[in-house]
Amino acid sequence: MPIPEDVTGDEIDKDVRQELQSLPKTLAEDVAKNLVMVARLIDEDPEGAYGYSRVALRLASRVAAVREAAGFAAYATQKYSEALAEFRAARRMTGTVELWPVMADCERGLGRPEKALDMAGAPEVHKLDKAGQVEMRLVAAGARRDMGQLDAAIVTLQSPELASNSVQPWTARLRYAYADALLAAGREREAREWFAKAVEADRDGSTDASDRLAELDGVEFVDALAEDAPDEPGESGESGEAAGSADASPEDGDKH
Repeated sequence: MPIPEDVTGDEIDKDVRQELQSLPKTLAEDVAKNLVMVARLIDEDPEGAYGYSRVALRLASRVAAVREAAGFAAYATQKYSEALAEFRAARRMTGTVELWPVMADCERGLGRPEKALDMAGAPEVHKLDKAGQVEMRLVAAGARRDMGQLDAAIVTLQSPELASNSVQPWTARLRYAYADALLAAGREREAREWFAKAVEADRDGSTDASDRLAELDGVEFVDALAEDAPDEPGESGESGEAAGSADASPEDGDKH
């Protein structure tokens, strides 16, 4: 697959670069470039990222970072069985538990939520850092929902991390998952409160909490470039109302 001229391979993480030192120099450079493309495309073009990951895998299947990248690319394209196999291989090579939550989520993707719950209660979870433990909690709550256990999913998400006023990298997603579970259980007022809290924590737009909150508030967003919009400003008083609705924000009294 073609590699853009601006990709040198030096963009990769220093730990990955160190892993690649076991390879011949030219091969290491080729693998590095493909790994850069995986990272560059995985969010916007998962299938493209997957293609580059397969190239890297053909070149250096014995490098843990390559197996891990291939796992995430397969995961992003919902190839859960393939992703799980790659994550397991990477874990065997490194002996670390960092991939445990995403491996459990692959079990969910394969229709095995009970297995994901078993993994959530395994000793490996205690070896995870705080971010990993929160991720495991999110996966476990998702597994409960897969099994139709909404109340259990809500309880699973209730934690010191959820109650904390401190904003961490996982805060927005944790609050969002809690709000979504509450809404699924018919607890709309509480759900609205937690979607608002998720918006406050979502500094990089990693969730659609603001859209969910607006939906609950009955706010409709109007495309200003719609074909039926007036050609000239002021032809219709409705255009100003539409713009005002697009700028609507949660009431101050509901902000955390």
